[in-house]
Amino acid sequence: MKSVIKYFSFSVVVFFTAIIIYNCSGQTEQKVVGFDLNNLDTTVSPADDFYKYAVGNWAKNNPVPDNQSRWSVFERMFEKNSELVKKLLDNAAASKDAGKGSIIQKVGDYYASGLDSAKIEEQGITPLKEELDLIENIKSYDDVVKYTAHMHMNAGAPIFGFGSTQDIKNSSWVILGLYQGGLGLPDRDYYLNEDDRSKEVLSKYLKHIENMFVLMGYNKNDAAAFAESVVSIETDLAENSRSKVDLRDPEKNYNKMQIDGLQKIAPNFNWRLFFESVGLTETKDMDVGQPEFFTNLSNKFTSVSINDWKTYFRWNLIRIMSTHLNESFVQERFDFNDRFMNGIKVMQPRWKRVMNSLDNNIGEAVGQLYVEEYFPPAAKQRAKNIVDNLLVSMGERIDAIDWMGDDTKIKAKEKLAGFNVKIGYPDQWIDYTELKIDRDSYAKNMINSLKFKAALDLAKIDKPVDRNEWAMTPQTINAYYHPVLNEIVFPAAILQSPVYNPEVDDAINYGAMGAVIGHEITHGFDDQGRLFGVDGNLTDWWTKEDSENFLLRAQKIIEQYNNYEPIDSFYVNGELTQGENIADLGGLTVAFHAFMKTDQYKKGEKIDGFTPQQRFFLSYAEVWKSNIKDENLKLRLKIDPHSPGYYRCIGPLVNMPEFWDAFNVMPGDPMRNPEEKLVKIW
Repeated sequence: MKSVIKYFSFSVVVFFTAIIIYNCSGQTEQKVVGFDLNNLDTTVSPADDFYKYAVGNWAKNNPVPDNQSRWSVFERMFEKNSELVKKLLDNAAASKDAGKGSIIQKVGDYYASGLDSAKIEEQGITPLKEELDLIENIKSYDDVVKYTAHMHMNAGAPIFGFGSTQDIKNSSWVILGLYQGGLGLPDRDYYLNEDDRSKEVLSKYLKHIENMFVLMGYNKNDAAAFAESVVSIETDLAENSRSKVDLRDPEKNYNKMQIDGLQKIAPNFNWRLFFESVGLTETKDMDVGQPEFFTNLSNKFTSVSINDWKTYFRWNLIRIMSTHLNESFVQERFDFNDRFMNGIKVMQPRWKRVMNSLDNNIGEAVGQLYVEEYFPPAAKQRAKNIVDNLLVSMGERIDAIDWMGDDTKIKAKEKLAGFNVKIGYPDQWIDYTELKIDRDSYAKNMINSLKFKAALDLAKIDKPVDRNEWAMTPQTINAYYHPVLNEIVFPAAILQSPVYNPEVDDAINYGAMGAVIGHEITHGFDDQGRLFGVDGNLTDWWTKEDSENFLLRAQKIIEQYNNYEPIDSFYVNGELTQGENIADLGGLTVAFHAFMKTDQYKKGEKIDGFTPQQRFFLSYAEVWKSNIKDENLKLRLKIDPHSPGYYRCIGPLVNMPEFWDAFNVMPGDPMRNPEEKLVKIW
């Protein structure tokens, strides 16, 4: 079980700021210039393809490494940050005086257990024996319900999504959330579509499941039959799952009811028994996100044999736990999930895989060590100053737009003034006192962590929202906006050099970090964020005319991105990505107008032959330089609400007169949208 966090998206943005310059004496000196001029491909006109002009040589000289699916500024920064985290983990594991139950003991023991490959090989699948015995003892459909509850609380999320969620129409309160789920593949379309890639994925998935059952000790014929059973169940679930585009509508995916209402629409599943089994005996309100999914589950529940449900549970258990078992399971998972689905040729080293497990399962424990070592208090205030500048700029943009009336502008500025800004790390850390971690079993440490997180999540239901919680760990290189909390959050790892560097000129910082901050601010006013008020409640604060004006402009950005074809016959989904595309355009616009207030902009002096305006946009392009494996690109185009990096660079720029002026982009040039297609929102 995990907390259900809906209706906000993440944006990954990082850049590098320093290069080595050789002076005439032959000595080296450090000169901060913002970006490496060697990245530019000056054989390409910036008016034809700004991405290729700005970072074309970098793209040519930086192929995707064999152990990656994508290679970008983000991955490079992740690698650097991983080495910093590794030092913390190594020290924790080697600590001789860590008190039992301390954060250092738990982090160190978890890490050490994951590095102990000899013990992991020796234990094999035995850490799962208790769970497998529980599955074997299922005898009735009520037992199926009870084990579904048990697994949600201990080792994963079978059949459907379940957890705490804010009531989006009463955002100060936490209720129970139930949502579609239960699929082993990343999107329902892989089960339902008839295109070549979907059929190939489903075929490989069947074989992957079969291979996993063989590793569990079953003969090949039984394993093949088990795989067919699993895919049959998952296909039934997929047939009544909503698309990722449909899931973007918060109103349609909010269906508040009580247990009697749920039992009425899904009568064949014993919901009272389920809730009693997880310890929710007095739960009142719940959000059943996709009612038709649960009606279909009810209709199919008893038509699936008890033995097939047991097979499905075994598959979910091994799918979730395989990364924490012996090498045969790890390799099989890698071959399907990483090699086939994402094009990765070489597995990451063990220490990095264990580090990722720590981050996913007890991330705030690691975060406490990370902040103490790497994030001084001064960094927090420095970042806060930039955020404040961008919030002011967004307010000015709201005042300046000509398509919104005064009444809606007042509401928009009230919402902006109500933004909560979180920077660096939580004021209150998760209390891990009750979590048992030792060096005996890597797999058991994961199970204990999942059980701890589930109990923590369950305890939130039917209580006021804790606004001190974070959805990311401090060591995460990312940022987010949460509309139901009306907050923007910037973890420590994204706020340190080289993402933000006080020694570089303002054009560089505003073109990169300013665009990041502006992006997250604009999420409060994108196609989803605009539906939530200052208090985080789902509410319509727009006049009818202003809402229609927004939708007309949003439709233009949908159409623009629908026409982008990153790889043959695979297009960007303009509807799925519209929120991120709106935030990219709005964020860059807001950042540029904040930059216009700086002394550098006003003086207009060139650096390295570029005007301040040009340096601003070149810095923005640096954010999105990337190369990507075809397999990973195809996957992302199906499931990722973010457009590929190339289009995140050029997509906003073709709509920005400020960019056209900076690089003398004329009507008819590829980097300038014609008037009838021009998108201007924020």
